[in-house]
Amino acid sequence: MPPGLHYYPGHLERPQQEALMLLLQKVLADAPAFQPVMPRTGRPFSVRMSNLGPLGWVSDRAGYRYQPTHPDTGRPWPALPDAILAIWRAVSHYPHDPEACLVNLYQGGAKMGLHQDRDEEEFAAPVVSISLGDSAIFRIGGTERGGRTEALKLSSGDVLVMGGPARLTFHGIDRIHQGSSTLVPGGGRINLTLRRVTRPA
Repeated sequence: MPPGLHYYPGHLERPQQEALMLLLQKVLADAPAFQPVMPRTGRPFSVRMSNLGPLGWVSDRAGYRYQPTHPDTGRPWPALPDAILAIWRAVSHYPHDPEACLVNLYQGGAKMGLHQDRDEEEFAAPVVSISLGDSAIFRIGGTERGGRTEALKLSSGDVLVMGGPARLTFHGIDRIHQGSSTLVPGGGRINLTLRRVTRPA
C-alpha cells in the first residue's frame, strides 16, 4: 500500500455504527440523496449522494465542484455531527476540521471507478473514509492512471485515511458484497468521505 495510507479496521464498534446511522437518517431527511451525473455526457453515477458540512461536492453537466447548498432543495447542507468530527480529529493528524462530508449510498450493483480527489485547494489535509453497512472491495493505485493497483476489503466500521503521498492516488470501489451487513435499513453500503476543501488562513 502507498505511504500515507492508514487503515483502521473495526475502528467503530457496532453501537457507534448504529448511532451514526440514526444521525444519518435524520440529516438525510433534510438533504435527500440525489443522482449526480457526469459532466458533458450527463451519464448518471451508479451511486446516489448527499453532503454534510459547510460545503458539498456535486457533479452535473457544468462540472465537478463544491457548493454550499443542495442542488435540488437549494437549502444549506446539514451541519457535520460531532460524532463524525470526532473521527476526523482522532485519525487525520491535521489541525483543522473538514469542510465537506460526502455521503455515498451504494445499493444494487453500484460501484465507483478509479479517480483522484483533486477538486480541493488543500492537499495537505488527508481524505478520511468511513465505511458503514455492506463490505466493499476498495481498489487503490498510484498517482498516475493505468498503473498497478491493490485491493482491500472494507467492512462496516472500518476507517481509511489517505494522506501524504497517498492523498492523490487513484482509488475506487470495485463491488459491494450485498447482504454482508445488517446495519443499513434495506441493505447496501454508506461511505462517508471527509475532506478539507479550502486552505486555512
